[in-house]
Amino acid sequence: MIAEGSLILFLGFAVLLALGAPLAVALGVAGTAVILIEGLGIMSVPTNAYNGIAKYPLLALPVFVLAGMMFERAGVAVRIVRFASAVVGKRRGAQGIVAILVCMFLGGISGSGAADAAAVAMVMIPSMLKQGYPKEFSATLIAAAGSTAILIPPSVALIVYSVLVPSASVPALFAGGVIPGIMAGLALILPTLYLSWKYGWGLDDGEETPKFWDSFKEAIWGLLAPVIILGGLRTGIFTPTEAAVVAAFYGFFVGVFVYRTLSMRKVYEVLVESAEISAVVMLIISLAGVFAHAGSTLGAFDAFAKLLLGFTSNEALMLTMITIMLLIAGMLLDAVSVYLVFLPILLPIMAIYKWDPVWFGIIMTMNMAIGQFTPPMAVNLMVTTRIAGVTMESTVRWAMWMVAAMLLSLFLVTAFPQLALWLPQSLGY
Repeated sequence: MIAEGSLILFLGFAVLLALGAPLAVALGVAGTAVILIEGLGIMSVPTNAYNGIAKYPLLALPVFVLAGMMFERAGVAVRIVRFASAVVGKRRGAQGIVAILVCMFLGGISGSGAADAAAVAMVMIPSMLKQGYPKEFSATLIAAAGSTAILIPPSVALIVYSVLVPSASVPALFAGGVIPGIMAGLALILPTLYLSWKYGWGLDDGEETPKFWDSFKEAIWGLLAPVIILGGLRTGIFTPTEAAVVAAFYGFFVGVFVYRTLSMRKVYEVLVESAEISAVVMLIISLAGVFAHAGSTLGAFDAFAKLLLGFTSNEALMLTMITIMLLIAGMLLDAVSVYLVFLPILLPIMAIYKWDPVWFGIIMTMNMAIGQFTPPMAVNLMVTTRIAGVTMESTVRWAMWMVAAMLLSLFLVTAFPQLALWLPQSLGY
């Protein structure tokens, strides 16, 4: 029963994906087919589809998506770019560093790598082109820097992880992602500076550097957003879900009344688009509940975990195998999808080795971040290459530099768990 059901479950899922079926359809159809064939009770399908999304932490997900889009459309990115340019000044690699810093900062507002990369690419690629940066490099760098958004809180991906792993709370995961997220972003500065000096990028484009205080006053409303969100969480003024609502209303206030870049028509468009994005994510999570129920009832996930454990009992080698598997998966799927597909398999292994769930969640998320800008199916890179008007293939030579830099950060966090655990432990999470 286990062998037959597992074959139907995993092979059916893989075949449907290969045929181009949406992820939600592949998860739901494969899981339902196993439940029907193996007689696991067809009424479990609607029950588990509902239970998959009937979780309190998931209330924050659509609202953080809305908040991120509010800030993106409000013109916050443009003003923060000007401020970062004033801070960094003009020198070799300066515009590349500005792009990285702005992506990291906006990641503390949007929680979405693709949205972060899109907002920064629209502003930065034209100005980087003026200073001699190739479009292919610019698109790759912004895609890589944008991937830090799923590490730096508030992260939509970490919210989903907390739902699937209840022992890891949202505040603990948010705190755990801060240092690794900053490390991942700063690591990208190394290849940026090296390549800028090597190829002579960052020459003076004739434009005046923004004045510090003027740009600071323009950007202050955007700069305050992470302070309000994370400060409110830390002081206990509001929960992660309430923080999402505060962020959305704050973005609305800034866009409509301060910068006056959001008309009521644009607000309506933001509401519609964010609802569509959230609905897709929720549908995937819902039908993943059916897939997970089928696999766990069969014992397929435990069997797969035992298969992995059969290769080695060495903890370091097991972590390496999992990392390679997640890196490959991250190239093909987004972070939320990878969690839903792989966590049921990896949780038994995590329990055997007694890995801290917060640390393991950060490790998984760092793998997903690298996958977001690694060809051939990199989500962030698809967005930035479209904006830059270049092909995915042309970015490969630059992507390898960024992948190497982030892998260094991943290795350090894997080897030294306190890099991810020190802050949540210090804050008492």
